[in-house]
Amino acid sequence: MSRTRTRTALLAALALVGGATGTAMAAVPDDTGAQAVPCTVDYKIQNQWDSGFTAAVTVTNNGAAKSSWAVKWSYAGNQKITSGWNANLTQSGTAVTASNESYNGPMSTGGSVSFGFNASYSGTNAMPATFTLDGVTCNVDDGGSGPTDPPDPSGPDAKVDNPYSGAKVYVNPEWRAKANAESGGSRIANQPTGVWLDRIAAINGVNGGMGLRAHLDEALRQKGSDELVVQLVIYNLPGRDCAALASNGELGPTEIDKYKTQYIDPIAAILADPKYASLRIVTTVEIDSLPNLVTNTGSRPTATPQCDVMKANGNYVKGVGYALNKLGDVANVYNYIDAGHHGWIGWDDNFGASANTFKEAATAEGATVNDVHGFITNTANYSALKENNYTINDNVAGKSVRESKWVDWNRYVDEQSFAQAFRNQLVSVGFNAGIGMLIDTSRNGWGGTARPTGPGATTSVDTYVNGGRYDRRIHIGNWCNQSGAGLGERPQANPAAGIDAYVWMKPPGESDGSSSSIPNDEGKGFDRMCDPTYTGNPRNGNNLSGALPNSPLSGHWFSAQFQELMKNAYPAL
Repeated sequence: MSRTRTRTALLAALALVGGATGTAMAAVPDDTGAQAVPCTVDYKIQNQWDSGFTAAVTVTNNGAAKSSWAVKWSYAGNQKITSGWNANLTQSGTAVTASNESYNGPMSTGGSVSFGFNASYSGTNAMPATFTLDGVTCNVDDGGSGPTDPPDPSGPDAKVDNPYSGAKVYVNPEWRAKANAESGGSRIANQPTGVWLDRIAAINGVNGGMGLRAHLDEALRQKGSDELVVQLVIYNLPGRDCAALASNGELGPTEIDKYKTQYIDPIAAILADPKYASLRIVTTVEIDSLPNLVTNTGSRPTATPQCDVMKANGNYVKGVGYALNKLGDVANVYNYIDAGHHGWIGWDDNFGASANTFKEAATAEGATVNDVHGFITNTANYSALKENNYTINDNVAGKSVRESKWVDWNRYVDEQSFAQAFRNQLVSVGFNAGIGMLIDTSRNGWGGTARPTGPGATTSVDTYVNGGRYDRRIHIGNWCNQSGAGLGERPQANPAAGIDAYVWMKPPGESDGSSSSIPNDEGKGFDRMCDPTYTGNPRNGNNLSGALPNSPLSGHWFSAQFQELMKNAYPAL
């Protein structure tokens, strides 16, 4: 589909490729009389249009190690910096100061830091004549590249309409090894899945596993000369998942500063490394967070004290906004906000309110709607992609399908119709008209012998819906390690109008939560919805949980679930 984006969203970049270049350096004698270069400042205009530009700056320190730094320059024209990343940028008249963030202050001898910014201008856009690093002047050596020459706008740092179009998608070698170790698992071991950054330690790798840089380096290897998408799940909000103990996180409800400085900032800094500029990095931002503020707070029967706390302190909204802002500043990052699923926010009371909450988060902490490339639904959930045996408009025995116990007055019976409709709602509240949707189909196939081949009996609206529905859960509110579930549609780009891709964001075979209490250092609690003997709560209509027995902690490998998903896959393996 066609997507129109502002230049801020399209061009925010740190990739040091193409465009105008100047390398600034000062030659001063050292103690031996030789010429030493205390610093270099590489300033590049990566993209330029008639009213603005994007610049990237790399500073290399060849002097004594520093614990903090400040780079200064002045413009000869009317350039005004409008936004930046990886540095604190201030401007007074023509004078600009870029100082370190809390996470990138140290500069060793020979070490470098990179930052970037967007700016407006009119007339000419000459490169600054002089830079200083902590007061040391660096005279400009232009290097022969004209400072106002714009790069090719189709270069590798420009955002594309749909990142999945014409691209391969990263296969996580750690998940592939686990799948290959299962009987029959080689049939799907080369499918792309999401990489979950579910705690601070995951950035550098947990228990000897791959960290973010290791995944990105492997992605470059898999990419070769092709385009390649890397899928990351950003998942570590303070007070995470206030309505489900199984996926609680490491940060307490008030630890928003720790989330920003120790989690989001380091991730953004890695993603902004020019080494990874050729990758298309898709982020799924904070699953199961914002919808909780709508459905599980206040006087609703599904409310929890924990969700009331997170709504009151605003840290879900602040955290998502901060993540969108920082990650959206990286030119090759495509942010998709998690938007629940049709069995959560498809009801009238939740539908519009959720879109409004997403807009609030997307304009918090410096973020704008231009930092949002789209939304993802059904992440780690089981809602059927398409229900072909009945529609929301059917009437049986004098009653609408909406009156059935399964549908329960929801306006949507499957995930694709919901995703397409919710996209329109999001646009109506102010998101860009070109946003795209992703649908997680990793576990919503519902195949096998239990899959209906036609509508149910028309004796009542309940027999009609229950006999024909593909989704065989006991209740649509059941979410943990569901018995009878199967692999869904294989990942693919552009499968339907408004849908950028079907994805397997949740790696099949990774548990949703433990079926009994398991002590752990991951901040994960025990949720009875993962216990197959549990008889439920208001969120699942006080029904049995439908969970598989003997499950491990969320995110841990669950062989029995993996085998069940393969057995019930639709399309079949």
